[in-house]
Amino acid sequence: MAWFKRSKENISSENGKKDIPDGLWTKCENCGEIIHKKQLEENFYTCAKCNYHFRIGSKEYFEILLDDGTFKETEKNIRSVDPLQFVDTKPYSQRIEESMKKTGLTEAVRTGTGKINGIPIVIACMDFSFIGGSMGSVVGEKVARAVDLARKKKHPLIIISSSGGARMMEAALSLMQMAKTSAKLAQLAEARIPYISVLTDPTTGGVTASFAMLGDVHIAEPGALIGFAGPRVIRQTIGKDLPKGFQRSEFLLEKGFIDMVVHRKELKETITKLLRHFAS
Repeated sequence: MAWFKRSKENISSENGKKDIPDGLWTKCENCGEIIHKKQLEENFYTCAKCNYHFRIGSKEYFEILLDDGTFKETEKNIRSVDPLQFVDTKPYSQRIEESMKKTGLTEAVRTGTGKINGIPIVIACMDFSFIGGSMGSVVGEKVARAVDLARKKKHPLIIISSSGGARMMEAALSLMQMAKTSAKLAQLAEARIPYISVLTDPTTGGVTASFAMLGDVHIAEPGALIGFAGPRVIRQTIGKDLPKGFQRSEFLLEKGFIDMVVHRKELKETITKLLRHFAS
């Protein structure tokens, strides 16, 4: 979110624009509407004027979807290491530590159990704020263990994806997670346990090419960017302009790649109806 700097007094700044107190207001990235933080939270972190869905993390999704007090986190202490001693602009080990301090998370996905309108489920939710929601060895392992837990408990699985793709700092090790998570979901399907995949902005790369698009039902938030390669890469590759709204959830719904586009405020009830349908 684009937060504004705090002003000691309600006076105009040098550029003629009034400063807005930090933490109280934010600006919609789509239409420019100024929104009070409380109003934004009450509207499920969406813009009431243009319906723009702000990016949120696992904490917010768990609050929106799960019944109060039912979430129990699993595999909380699994953390990434630096097997390749990878260095780009900084060592990978340093990047991990900085991300942990900045976000308060240990990895780009959180997993656990909970209830949605009284229905017990296993859930995994990715956090884009942690190294772009990239899928490394730990993300793949936590997702795989969540699948195993759903199979063991015979509870429906819900995965909320938000990712820039595989984690380049782990090279081939991150790519192996695509096969591992896909194989685990095949076992879940054989056990006839429902898996609902929720796609948020953005869901791209290796996550899209694996568990994000292997659900029994695929739900996308409005306007979410969903694809493998990004639109800029595709445009440069084919040398042509892309259709309007290309790779956005509404475009993918029209082409049959996803099953439904659901506003965030309707997400819990929609998933509840699906779970009751599967149960019947």
